[in-house]
Amino acid sequence: MDPVSRDLDRNTGHPWPEKEATADLQTQMGDMQIGGGEDMLIDDYDVVDEKQDVALITPEGSTDEPTEPLADDYEGMRERVLPKLPDLEPESEATHTWHIENYRSLARKERGPKFECGGHPWRILLFPSGNNVEYASLYLEQGYDENDKPKEGWYACVQFTLVMWNRTDPSIYSFHTANHRFNAEESDWGFTRFAEIRKMFAAQWDGSRRPLVENDAVNVTAYLRIYKDPTGVLWHSFENYNSKKETGMVGLRNQGATCYLNSLLQSLYFTNAFRKAIYKIPTEHETEKKNSAWALQRLFYLLQTSEEAVSTQELTHSFGWETKHIFEQQDVQELSRILMERMEARMKGTDAENALAKMFVGKMKTYISCINVEYESSRIEDFWDIQLNVSGNKNLDDSFRDYIQVETMDGENKYFAEGHGLQDARKGVIFESFPQVLHLQLKRFEYDINRDAMMKVNDRYEFPEVFDASPYLSESADKSEPYLYQLHGVLVHSGDLTAGHYYAFLKPKIDGHFYKFDDDKVIRATLKEALEENFGGDYANMVNGAGVRNPYTRTLSTKRSMSAYMLVYIRKSREKDILVDVTEDDTPTHLAKQLNEERAALERRRKEREEQHLYMHVHVVNDENFKAYQGFDLTSSSWDADPDSPSSPRVYRVLRNSTVGDFTKTVAESMQSPPEQVRFWVMVNRQNKTIRPDQPLPDLNMTVAEACSRFSSRDKPFRVWAETATTVEDGKALWPNVNLSPSLSAPILIFLKYFNAGDQTLKGIGHIYMKRTSKVAEMIPAIQHLMGWSPSRDDASISSTISNGLPSPPNSAATPGMQLYEEIKHTMIEPMKAKATLQQAEIQDGDIICFQRALSEKEASVIASTGGYTDAREFYDYLQNRVMVKFYPKFATEQPESIFTLPLSKKMSYDQFSAKVGEHLKVDPTHLRFTTILASTGKPKAPVRRGQASSLHQILNPAFGTYGGSHQRSDSLFYEILEMSISELETKRNIRVVWLPEGVTKEEPLDILAPKNGTVQDLISPVAKRANLSEEDTSVLRLYETHQCRIIKELDPKAVLASIPDYSTLYAELVPGDEQNAGDEDRAIYAFHFDKEPMKTHGVPFKFVVKPNESFKDTKERLSKRTGIKGKQFDKLKFALTQRSAYARPTYLNDDDVLYEMSLRSDEQLGLDHVNRTRLFPGKGDSIFIR
Repeated sequence: MDPVSRDLDRNTGHPWPEKEATADLQTQMGDMQIGGGEDMLIDDYDVVDEKQDVALITPEGSTDEPTEPLADDYEGMRERVLPKLPDLEPESEATHTWHIENYRSLARKERGPKFECGGHPWRILLFPSGNNVEYASLYLEQGYDENDKPKEGWYACVQFTLVMWNRTDPSIYSFHTANHRFNAEESDWGFTRFAEIRKMFAAQWDGSRRPLVENDAVNVTAYLRIYKDPTGVLWHSFENYNSKKETGMVGLRNQGATCYLNSLLQSLYFTNAFRKAIYKIPTEHETEKKNSAWALQRLFYLLQTSEEAVSTQELTHSFGWETKHIFEQQDVQELSRILMERMEARMKGTDAENALAKMFVGKMKTYISCINVEYESSRIEDFWDIQLNVSGNKNLDDSFRDYIQVETMDGENKYFAEGHGLQDARKGVIFESFPQVLHLQLKRFEYDINRDAMMKVNDRYEFPEVFDASPYLSESADKSEPYLYQLHGVLVHSGDLTAGHYYAFLKPKIDGHFYKFDDDKVIRATLKEALEENFGGDYANMVNGAGVRNPYTRTLSTKRSMSAYMLVYIRKSREKDILVDVTEDDTPTHLAKQLNEERAALERRRKEREEQHLYMHVHVVNDENFKAYQGFDLTSSSWDADPDSPSSPRVYRVLRNSTVGDFTKTVAESMQSPPEQVRFWVMVNRQNKTIRPDQPLPDLNMTVAEACSRFSSRDKPFRVWAETATTVEDGKALWPNVNLSPSLSAPILIFLKYFNAGDQTLKGIGHIYMKRTSKVAEMIPAIQHLMGWSPSRDDASISSTISNGLPSPPNSAATPGMQLYEEIKHTMIEPMKAKATLQQAEIQDGDIICFQRALSEKEASVIASTGGYTDAREFYDYLQNRVMVKFYPKFATEQPESIFTLPLSKKMSYDQFSAKVGEHLKVDPTHLRFTTILASTGKPKAPVRRGQASSLHQILNPAFGTYGGSHQRSDSLFYEILEMSISELETKRNIRVVWLPEGVTKEEPLDILAPKNGTVQDLISPVAKRANLSEEDTSVLRLYETHQCRIIKELDPKAVLASIPDYSTLYAELVPGDEQNAGDEDRAIYAFHFDKEPMKTHGVPFKFVVKPNESFKDTKERLSKRTGIKGKQFDKLKFALTQRSAYARPTYLNDDDVLYEMSLRSDEQLGLDHVNRTRLFPGKGDSIFIR
């Protein structure tokens, strides 16, 4: 079966289409369909003919409607049906005609004679009856066959047209045009629906007097033009594209919406001096994922050495970003600035200190210079990048001239010069120096006042390959070295504000080419692709006017959606310093070592996966694990807990066909025991959900796989207990014969645990063998031996030291000082009868017996007072309900010990677990308050109430509606140490008061604890203290209550706090001078902010004094002073009078109006109409940050 064919149906059967296009790649490629094949067809694609909107773009300079040539006029037809593509250089051309006879008798698939173009064979492929459609299917095919294969990597970029025409009347024809990159995999390309068969044989073809196929004959002419490939990717499908192989560079994988981050990182990476500076940060001892410098070093090293696209997950994780940040497109300028700040901070005190400032920092002077006197006020500031206006400017030079434009301060806007009074002056900005690497941020997104939204500016904006910055320097600037800059990078945004994509064009080498870095792909680009195609503006020579479809917004537009938003220029005289070669010697040695180890581990895991069918995993537990473990059974029920824990079983990867004997040697070696002294017991899952040893493996010569199949539980991991012999003679183990069953003399394997009430521990001490006929009490000597308790001590002695003589449980196995229990299952710990035999007690191999010493009343009282357990059964219940809870300080601290984990019982009350936390922190538990944690953000959710009758389990896993259920973490809590007890705190109320230190432009929220039955005066004092107010200022401090950004009332100091609803917002401010000095005729009015409609309130409302006979022009000056809003921002405000009613229509004010005379009603308020900027970015999350 030969390679699949594709369909590029464009035109109908007209001799010349009404609309013609030579569009860009996506437009020209159009609808592709699969065809071809010798005997088989791929039906899923062939029967589809989806038509899409097509942008029709004529070649530049083509304006006149062409005249129609005849099909046998090959030169004329070539000119008409195969116009040359702009910006591409033809390599060769060819014309070939296939004369087809007996059309109706042709086979299902026919190939025409071969012909040559560009040194390659070609032929026409025809499906006369259609390729699974009712159309004749026609394709161009490369003519190589099995005996004459093209060389490896062969391809040809071909523009071609296939024309089917009536040989008797060449004015009757149909044609289709396409472009394709032919190669060994995509060997044919063309049109599945070339012409409808029914119409081809109709008496009249498209209005003519003859059919297209006449006398069962027709001609097909192929016009070919092969183009040179300037970038190596012309018309590439990018299937199986290898960036490293084609360009020597790799891309970055997109995590979701991180294309903006990828383009910035690639730009910084190819600023080689920046990469070398990053490598100089010492990180060999800080290799953790929270270290952004280490993560950036690793990323750069991977870009340097990897064969495939690199992930940025480590870097974003080091930033502290969560999933939501990954899917939010952030501001590139802000990200770049914060990243630079973080790296510069890490470089302090190292060899790289000030390296970034030398590269990226320039200086600008802001000045005000008097015109008529010699006085100038100025300050010089550093800048890392420059933001330039795009709107209203045609090119980069226009933007710089706009940036340094001088503003004249005269008339009412004169400048007050110290010692000279009010003076006419010039105000502006001028550059004192530009950095070696110049980052220019183009303001492609601006607020559109007509649409009341942020919009993308797609206007044409040109920038040069070489930029001269010297005209924008001050006269005093050092110009000894030319300020000529070479374009190094163009960061591009395609789309609009709500949907789009970021990529970058970068020039890694001084004399090299531009490359397009589009996430994981790196593609060589032309200079036109990097510059002109990112100027924005209208598409050239649009014919139909419909526009081009934006791939991200799915809308048609005549303006280009892709445009540059950031430019990177490098000073030509410093290019060799900035684009210096980065060698292996420049990279930190520990990076290579770490990554080589990780790659080796990955390779090892890959090999393990490939050989997985040959191996199996065996879990081995031994006495050492049992002795280190505290809990039920011999070890953790999960069997795959922390592998570094001494109580965790070890997992061995064993060849399935290895013998049990070989495996025994491996395990014995790791236990540092002779193989002869180790034997395995198979562990099985019992019905009571415990896992216990069942029987020893009898045959050392059987394979491990066979042993697992014969003795292990079905569909369970193979688990064994490795027993170490306790009796050895002549180096050989003497194993108790447990296979004497059903003989009563057969020994039973019993495991022993000791509950130490003083230490609050329950741990294994080993195992013993007892006869079935032995009584329970007969285990006491063996226990004494294992514990190291002297067997010579009689019971009375034991009783006098460890027993209080309290009665033992009925029929319990107890000497006067020891009690024994059988661990049956997690919820069943039963006391044992002293006189019963082990057989009567139903003890079998692998059972666990727990013992404890009895306690005196004093000992028991001391243990209980600290929340300890005095009975083994109680401690087992604690283990059953034990949960590890992690506690975090609610307010961040640098002390690592402030975060800790405690083992607690789910049944604990608030006071009980609070006591445990207080004991750990060494603070009074009554001064601790706990808060649940949101699972999604890790932020505080809701304080835990002390008075409620809830257990720790209910607090951590509340029912729906209590604490939000699954929305909170079930394993951790915030804590805070209060200055007062919880009981006292419950008499308080937390009230937030917003302090206004500067008009209404600056807000400082203050949380104040005030008595629930207190007055407003109880708020005034804390506000004054927190705001550092003097007694005089405190006397004029006032609070007012607001709701929905409107003032409800001013609060009397004697008003009770209980009257203030929770939904109200309180503001505190100093009474302005206007009010303090108000005249008898002055009166006050409440003012608020709104956005077009009085219902759409926002901002901070305020009280304002209205004066009689004052024009509103003068009133506005006082309003500017009262609000703290000045300059251009204040000029954008509109003012209106409106009533409190939600549906009242505003009456807008003019400069000549007198507010005093217009605001006569008591319910009238002054409205400030301006844009609510807090809603301009509704989809944008929290401000970008790097941890």
